[in-house]
Amino acid sequence: MIMVKIVGIGGSLRENSSSRHALALAAQKVEALGAEVKILDLRKLELPFCNGSNEYPNYPDVEYLRRTVMRADGMILATPEYHGGVSGVLKNALDLMSFDQLSNKVTGLISVLGGQSNSNALNDLRLITRWVHAWAIPEQIAIGQAWKAFDSEGALIDQKLAERFDKFAESLVENTRRLTQAV
Repeated sequence: MIMVKIVGIGGSLRENSSSRHALALAAQKVEALGAEVKILDLRKLELPFCNGSNEYPNYPDVEYLRRTVMRADGMILATPEYHGGVSGVLKNALDLMSFDQLSNKVTGLISVLGGQSNSNALNDLRLITRWVHAWAIPEQIAIGQAWKAFDSEGALIDQKLAERFDKFAESLVENTRRLTQAV
């Protein structure tokens, strides 16, 4: 069986972020299925605003981001939903990359918001991933009312949502294996 490498990117800079909790849970589920997972914490990377350039010589973390994503077979993108869309910090990180890094990446999408669950940020991420020739899996996770989805330690409370994370992880790992073998 092929060992797949997954990179997770969380789109929140907040300290006790529910989207980072969701990303960590997804990473654990994916690792339990035999995949290798590396989480990129955008709070710890010094990334400039994307200006459309290919070169950012004063920002070595841009090359680190690109190299890490390029070496992965798949991705998990987790974002808080801000004003009906993907977070600016995640969008900027994606904009700093190109087809070289993002094409053919099987991608799982997660959105987290404080109000009622919807799919706006997920739809944004689907458009972005399709544009760069990545493959978004059909299983996606939208967590509404995040303030009651996790306990104080960041553990998921809702069992039905936990089952969705299981299906999400299974789909991500299986589809990444398939595409990796096909390419």
